[in-house]
Amino acid sequence: MPSLILLMIAGAFAYAWWNSARAASEHAIVIGRSACRAAGVQLLDQTVHAIGLKLRRRDDGRLGLERSFRFEYSYDGADRHRGLMVFHGERLVSFTGPAPAVAASLSAGD
Repeated sequence: MPSLILLMIAGAFAYAWWNSARAASEHAIVIGRSACRAAGVQLLDQTVHAIGLKLRRRDDGRLGLERSFRFEYSYDGADRHRGLMVFHGERLVSFTGPAPAVAASLSAGD
């Protein structure tokens, strides 16, 4: 019986971790699409790719996750450029892509 309870707890933690990662990815897709649309470029593959996960201290001193996402965009459909977004929790802390000023204003509006 105790092993079943431990298995259920492990399953709940695994689900919570997966759900958190999926929510972060969906948030990054929304930010990436908005930035590309505002810059007048095309978000290629219509998605972002998680490329990094680190433990970092937040502004309040508590530990939090820093997630990095890569995306690709095109100005004319024939070229391919790479962008990068870094989030602390849901807050965008770094953006490299078609229009950094636009992305900064997107995160300020959240």
